[in-house]
Amino acid sequence: MGKAIEVTDANFAEIISGDKPVMIDFWAEWCGPCKMIGPIVEEMAADLDGQAVIGKLNVDLNSEVPAKFGIRSIPTLLVFKNGQLVDKQVGAVGRNVLEAKIKAQMN
Repeated sequence: MGKAIEVTDANFAEIISGDKPVMIDFWAEWCGPCKMIGPIVEEMAADLDGQAVIGKLNVDLNSEVPAKFGIRSIPTLLVFKNGQLVDKQVGAVGRNVLEAKIKAQMN
């Protein structure tokens, strides 16, 4: 069963460079809306295991990647395909919205 991968400044480039689409949840412990979508992100990681990579990056512990992508508010979810940023979601939304964004990159 899949689980969201812990993404850091150190492993970010390696994670997004794979052949599967990648969704990364930028979050922090103190962020209320992040706590709302956290379980959704974990469910998606399990359900899409083998088809997509789902990760979480704690912005309090990692500053380089959020700065590179200009992340000012969290939660922000970025979707990558072939190492390129292809979609973005700022703010907490339902699973259907997040799932549509990652599935759109699976073809």
